This record gives sequence, C-alpha cells and structure tokens, in this order.
Amino acid sequence: MMRPFEYVRPAEIEQAVAAVTADPKTSFLAGGTTQLDLMKDGVLDPERLVDITRLPLKGIMHAESSVHVGALTTMEELAADAVLRERLPFVREALLLGASTQLRNMATIGGNLLQRARCRYFRDPTVGACNKRDPGSGCAAITGFQRMHAILGTSDQCIALHASDVAIPFVALDVIVHIQGQDGPRSVPLTRFYREPGSTPHIENVLNHGELITEVEIPLLPEGTRSHYLKVRDRVSYEFALTSAGVALDFEGDTIRDARIGLGGVGTVPWRAWGAEEVLRGAPAGDERFRMAAEAALEGAQTLPGTAFKVDLAKRTLVRTLETVAGAPS
Repeated sequence: MMRPFEYVRPAEIEQAVAAVTADPKTSFLAGGTTQLDLMKDGVLDPERLVDITRLPLKGIMHAESSVHVGALTTMEELAADAVLRERLPFVREALLLGASTQLRNMATIGGNLLQRARCRYFRDPTVGACNKRDPGSGCAAITGFQRMHAILGTSDQCIALHASDVAIPFVALDVIVHIQGQDGPRSVPLTRFYREPGSTPHIENVLNHGELITEVEIPLLPEGTRSHYLKVRDRVSYEFALTSAGVALDFEGDTIRDARIGLGGVGTVPWRAWGAEEVLRGAPAGDERFRMAAEAALEGAQTLPGTAFKVDLAKRTLVRTLETVAGAPS
C-alpha cells in the first residue's frame, strides 16, 4: 500500500532542483512508469514528490552532428523522429522494442535511463537480503533465481541487471547526459554515467541527490553507417531482454572502418563492448571476425548456475546482429 506523500509541481528548473536538493526524502517525478510501481510495492517511500512535467525539458533539436533531446521527451516522440530513423535506426528499434505503445507515450527518455533494477528481490520488500535496497543486507539473487540477472560488471554484492533497451545504442554512441544541479550544469558521457555495483550497489549512477537530467545529446554517426538492435527474449512482446545487442558499423569497401557495440541483458550497467570493437576495426567483415568479436565481448563474464546460458546466447546474439548489419543497410 502506498504511503501518503506531499506533491508539488514547480514551473522552473531551479525551483525543482532546490526542492529536491534540500530534502533527502524528496524525489523527482516525471512519467512515473517505474517510480509509482515501486512506491506501491513499498520499495520507495519518498515523503514528497516534485513533479517536473511542466518544466521546459521537452522537445528534439537537430544540429549538424547531433540530436539534442529534452529529458521529458517521451520514448514514442523520439522513436518518431525522422533524423534518427534515417541516421540511427538502431536507436529507433530499441525504443520500439523497449515498451508497449501505451508506455512509450508516458515514459520519458530521462526516466528510461534512470529506471531501477528489474531484480525480483530488489522489488520485493519482504525479501530482507538486498544490498541495493538495504546496504549491507546481502544479495538474495546470488543464491536464488538468477535467470534475469547480469554476468558482466557483477560483484559479490549484487548481480542485478540494468534493463533499459535504448541505453544500449546510447552507450555505443557515446551519448552525453546534460545535468542541472544546485551548483550549476554539468555534462557526463553515458559510458561514465552508470556505476557498477562493486561494494556499493545502492549507488547506481553519478547523480548527486537533487541533480536533474535536462537533456541527452546523441551524436550522429557518419552518413552511410549501418546499425541494428536485436533483442532476444522469452516472448515476442512486452518482455525484458535475455540478451540484446546494438551495433553500428561504418564501412570502407569491405573493411570495417569503425564499430560501436552495446550489449543488453548481460550487464549491471548498459555494457559497452570495447574489446569487440577493437577486434572489428580495420578488419574485413566476416563470420570468423564476428565470432572473434563475440569472444572478446564476453571476456570476463562471471556466471552462476542460472545465468551460465547467457554467455553463449549473448555471443550468438552479437554475431547475428553483426551479420545483419554487414549484410545490407538497415
């Protein structure tokens, strides 16, 4: 049962930031597609919500080499953008595969990047052992049901998976997150925005309390770059990824001039496959090279009995995505 809370709706960014910064029991509210569920389940219990939906943080602006997206822009609005559809199709594919139409019309881009872990133990307050919810209490997932958990970036404190779809092509693109705080604005590459659990699973990103994502800046890849997002899941619709891959390749003839790869369904954070990219750059496209890239992408994976299947599945997911991108323009 949801606990009572105070609700305020400021009209200016500075007011919203100040209201949340001043009180550790106050949180921002945007689309609410995750936060309200967690409040109903008793996982989150803010004493006050600061509704930011009236703030001037919505819209898409196109520049010569990038697309600037307000944090309150919905997933559906971004998926409909003509420039992204033409230049970065794997972003659009990830958005469309990430949620139902109803949710895409509610969920914001900023909120999607900040969605909480889909771990069943984190989301069940009757489970005592969850370091993400109660630091120092343990991790029930490590000895529990592990199928939907991570194999990259894990620790002995947490194996919870980051479930965002669009964050996968975003991390491959070096998207920049613009942030407003009490001390002014700052910008952070998405590759450095998230924090792996280590010994502090409850700290999921670099945001300080009261800081607000205002915009994401999506770099445009060179014209002619091919891309694709593949999501492997237990059922066709409205399901989180077992594994996924977002791939963008820039070719010079038959040679891969540049490669950008993000992996989903396997990491505690949206996973950038730096090693796989290095294997592909300057090499001819082909199955042998793709398999080498997949091996590099999963190097260092830490599995438990319930997640061991993900290593092979993630490799096959990446190889198939590479084959799709190399075979024809998306």
